[in-house]
Amino acid sequence: MSEALAKAPRRRGRNARREERAAELAPELRAVRPGLEGGLYKPLADSDLKRIHDAALDILEQVGLSEAIPSCVDLVTAAGGTVNEDGRLLFPRALVEDTIAKAGRRFVLHAFDPSHDFEPWGKQVHFGTAGAAVHMVDAMTGAYRESTLADLYDIARVVDRMDHIHFFQRSIVLRDIEETRELDINTCYAALSGTSKHVGTSFFQPENVEETVRMLHMIAGGEDKWRARPFVSMSACFVVPPLKFAEDACLCMEAGVRAGMPVLLLAAGQAGATSPASLAGAVVQQVAEVLAGLVYVNLIAPGHPCIFGAWPFVSDLRTGAMSGGSGEQAVLMAASAQMAQYYDLPGGVAAGMTDSKVPDAQSGYEKGYTVALAAQAGGNMIYESAGMHASLLGFCLESLIIDNDMLGGVMRTVRGIEMSEGHLAVETIREVSTQGPGHFLGHTQTLDLMQKDYVYPDVGDRTSPKEWIEQGSTNVVEKARKRTQEILNDHYPAHIDAAMDARIRQAFPIQLPRGNMRPRR
Repeated sequence: MSEALAKAPRRRGRNARREERAAELAPELRAVRPGLEGGLYKPLADSDLKRIHDAALDILEQVGLSEAIPSCVDLVTAAGGTVNEDGRLLFPRALVEDTIAKAGRRFVLHAFDPSHDFEPWGKQVHFGTAGAAVHMVDAMTGAYRESTLADLYDIARVVDRMDHIHFFQRSIVLRDIEETRELDINTCYAALSGTSKHVGTSFFQPENVEETVRMLHMIAGGEDKWRARPFVSMSACFVVPPLKFAEDACLCMEAGVRAGMPVLLLAAGQAGATSPASLAGAVVQQVAEVLAGLVYVNLIAPGHPCIFGAWPFVSDLRTGAMSGGSGEQAVLMAASAQMAQYYDLPGGVAAGMTDSKVPDAQSGYEKGYTVALAAQAGGNMIYESAGMHASLLGFCLESLIIDNDMLGGVMRTVRGIEMSEGHLAVETIREVSTQGPGHFLGHTQTLDLMQKDYVYPDVGDRTSPKEWIEQGSTNVVEKARKRTQEILNDHYPAHIDAAMDARIRQAFPIQLPRGNMRPRR
């Protein structure tokens, strides 16, 4: 047999493997997908969960919260709460426990595109962005500049193309818009314009909520369609830790609940500063604050969709500065995920908040272990998981690309190891060992599982040193910058069509220039 003939089958085999790699798999067949179940990592024992719950109820019943606005006081006292001589609103144990029992569960968080809908409950894991960064980070130079409206639109466009980022919570503050009405409306619209995934936003004033919701009615095709599929949720920082209501945030939350907007009940004390330095105490305080919010919302609208957002943050006790990438932060958020599961409530935690100022080795290891532990604990919605730097002060577009690779790998660890008879591979081992060719590279099982069981990085490098040098010795940041530019040059979502965009611009003070958006259909 000639050498050419001898090599022909191998060439056909290589071509077949390339075709297998290029083929698009249905979402349910892919190695990782939204909603894989975590829950194997448990920093808290079952008895610990009960102790934290009991301590939180003691806090609510005996200490209560200060600065409750009149509408909140009226709701809670009508349901059995009291105001003590210091003006603190007390929540009786029975009221809290009855609320937990009747609270909304197992609801869907909708997206503009229904293919991105997801169910944030049980131990199902989903990754998203979030934050209120005030700077954009240049990955190549390390320069920081103020964040803008155009940046938010660009971030949303990149997130729209990231397979392992499942929802988009607004991640920067628009430093080029000062007036709060225009800021709130433009934040929501730029995010919605950039991605068809579920969007989370926040508000400064209740009247801004009401006006933005009117815009959402237009986009949805009417109030009834919006209420059936609310594709925007509200991040409500309704408390100022420790144990004090925030007036404007409470008014915004009330407006959002009445408008049918899902709410992230967010309590974010900083251990050693605005919550106890003891990790258990930090969890107790945040759980108590979120439970107060849960009662509040359910008295407005029983069963309203709420996300349990106990976010105990960490201080570097040497300086008092926040330390979003610390080991303590990782274990605290995993514990918070457990508490949401204890109540059988949809839960949101924060992980990926590196202290590093740029995408570097520190950024990689801090994001890696904080996100991995939150996912392994079964956090339903893991906010801040991509793009953040400097403990939430900076955002980097290239880090979205790098972190997307990281999130895919983390989700693969959540999936674990398949233990079916076929995966045990006894027959496969027998065939290869006794019938040749002495390796598994071309075996049908290998070809079948290469995409169904394995995740591959987009910008992470797996070449040999020789190949890496031949390809220009690029690092991950350089590759991420190239990929970012490709997306920003080519990806202009058009799910809000041109006619609707024009109507919205006529009715609302939209500042995102049309030049930032390619002509729409």
